Amino acid sequence: MTILLSDPQVHDVPVHDDGEPMVLLDASFGPAYAAVRASLAQRLLLARDRLPAGVGLRVADGHRSLADQQAIIAGYAAQLSRLHPGVDADTLERLTSRFVAPVAVAPHVAGAAVDITLASTVDGRELDLGTPIDATPEQSCGACYFDAPQVTGRARANRDLLARVLSGVGLVNYPTEWWHWSYGDRYWALVTGAPAARYGPVSARLVLA
Repeated sequence: MTILLSDPQVHDVPVHDDGEPMVLLDASFGPAYAAVRASLAQRLLLARDRLPAGVGLRVADGHRSLADQQAIIAGYAAQLSRLHPGVDADTLERLTSRFVAPVAVAPHVAGAAVDITLASTVDGRELDLGTPIDATPEQSCGACYFDAPQVTGRARANRDLLARVLSGVGLVNYPTEWWHWSYGDRYWALVTGAPAARYGPVSARLVLA
């Protein structure tokens, strides 16, 4: 059974932020220049070294401000409310958390997560992983879920490759979003059995260029 980020188990994980700074990923990870915690950046470098020749990692998003996270939540919740008239607040939060985390536990706000895919190092073309990054469950008919059975062939092989190199360096996937991988946040701690999260919400002012 998939544990969603709205689950009380995630909220109950303590946070012992170790104060690790954030760094900016360079252009070799794509044009986003995403900000992430230093240990996450180091793990992404290690993961990239495990890819076959001609394949690289492209990061579309890293740290988000509280305001950005709240805006994404509000926008998606509004879409769901239109699709499910009369939905109660608890159900709406659960449905919303399939695609965007509640602010209190959001890995992106902690600088602990990346939205990431594979790309050719020859021509820069993103590889086929079944859906675009940020495809909602509704837009993709559930194909955004990592284990979606309708994703087969080359897209499935690419997802498995991405999972192999990222999980091999200690990152965990959020199962409703094949592209979302994190390290050190509350969800990571719950999945790995760590006693506490390493990272809590962090201000972008702490980013080191």
